[in-house]
Amino acid sequence: MTDPRPIGVFDSGVGGLTVLREIVRRLPAESTVYLGDNARAPYGTRSDDEVLRFTRQAVDTLVERDVKLVVIACNTSTAVALTDLRRRYPLPILGVIRPGAAAAVLASRVRRVGVIATPATVRSHAYFNAIKEENPAVEVYEHATPAFVPMVEAGLLSGRDVEATVRDALAPLLGERDASGEFIFPLPSSARIDTLLLGCTHYPLLRPILEAVAGDHVAVVDSATATASALVDLLAMNGLDVPGPVDRAIHLQLTTGDASAFHDLARRLFGEGFADVQTVALQGSAA
Repeated sequence: MTDPRPIGVFDSGVGGLTVLREIVRRLPAESTVYLGDNARAPYGTRSDDEVLRFTRQAVDTLVERDVKLVVIACNTSTAVALTDLRRRYPLPILGVIRPGAAAAVLASRVRRVGVIATPATVRSHAYFNAIKEENPAVEVYEHATPAFVPMVEAGLLSGRDVEATVRDALAPLLGERDASGEFIFPLPSSARIDTLLLGCTHYPLLRPILEAVAGDHVAVVDSATATASALVDLLAMNGLDVPGPVDRAIHLQLTTGDASAFHDLARRLFGEGFADVQTVALQGSAA
């Protein structure tokens, strides 16, 4: 049994493209419909009620397009709305938090994991709980980094200002810095994280700078690859996978924001010919 309908992927903006990229790489025969609510991004600084309402509106739009499954490629929406969504819709809903948490536990050698995420995700303690469920012995340090999503949404992925922002944001997890920005009083090895989990799908777009700032002793883990792997299993278990042919896969991106700006970033991620971007209006998306 197979199902040729597309996989729906939702994010508050462009960050979920990192998840979409891994899905397309792992499942090249599958069609996809991606929806980014760029007009109302970021979600991480909004109230839980707003996040829940906006996420429902977006998933309603994907369901109306007859998707067979929805990936919530937004950590904030996963943390706040996943349980509600699974009750609301009669189709499989996959979040990004549990796959990411499992990957971080496997990567950590000394069982000390730092999690950077939006304020709403940190407030929910969703990663803390998911990691503890995977391994109660792992120490988890959650830290909100609200400056990252606006940078990514603006296409600011490199440069001295971006690096300075990343250094300031990671300092509470890595140690104190001198005037030049170098870590001069790092945490002792017995108290140092060895794994940094990127708890927002926007953050992998900053990965080169995050890895440079974190240093060689810290493994940087994101949920995109782990979520794509979980999706492979979920499709197979539900008899929804498409074995091929690859050349029949169709990929559509929808945005509530500027289609041209969205297309430019999608092209940088995926190359020419991938970003068929359309603008879509959701109820209240101008808020």
